[in-house]
Amino acid sequence: MLKAQGRYFEDFKEGEEFRTFGRTISEADIMNFCGFSGDFNPLDFDAEYAAAHHFGGRIAHGTCSFSIALGLLTQLKLFEGTILAFASIENWRFTAPVMIGDTIHVIARVLRARSTRKPDRGLITFHMDVVNQKDVLVMEGEIVTMMMKRNK
Repeated sequence: MLKAQGRYFEDFKEGEEFRTFGRTISEADIMNFCGFSGDFNPLDFDAEYAAAHHFGGRIAHGTCSFSIALGLLTQLKLFEGTILAFASIENWRFTAPVMIGDTIHVIARVLRARSTRKPDRGLITFHMDVVNQKDVLVMEGEIVTMMMKRNK
C-alpha cells in the first residue's frame, strides 16, 4: 500500500502558490506524443510543412504541453497518495506556441477549496500559468483535483 506523502485537502490554503522546475521540450517529446496519441498534425510532425506556416517551425501539441505541465506539477509531490481523482479542466487557453527547445515551468495558485457531500474528500481548484523561458505565458486555466481529507 502506498503511504501518503502528499498534502491532504485540509493542507491547501486559498492563495497559496507553487512553482515547478523547468522542463525543456524536445523533438523526442513531440514524436513520442504523436506515436502514442495518434495525432500526426503536420504543424507538430512535418518540419517542412511547419516551417512554411505562421509559427515558422514545428510546435508541440497543446495537449502534449499540457500533459508535461501537469507532470511538472505532480513532481512537487503535492498529490502523492492523497489525490483521489483529476476532476476537471476549466477555462483552459493556449496563448502562445511551445516550440522545440522551449523550457516551460508552472505557477499554480490555489483558488478554492470546497468540501463535497462525501466527508472523506474535497475539491481543490488551482489556477495554472504555464510560462516559457522568455516569461511568455503559453497556456493558462484551472484544474480541479479531488483530494483525500485527513480527518474523515
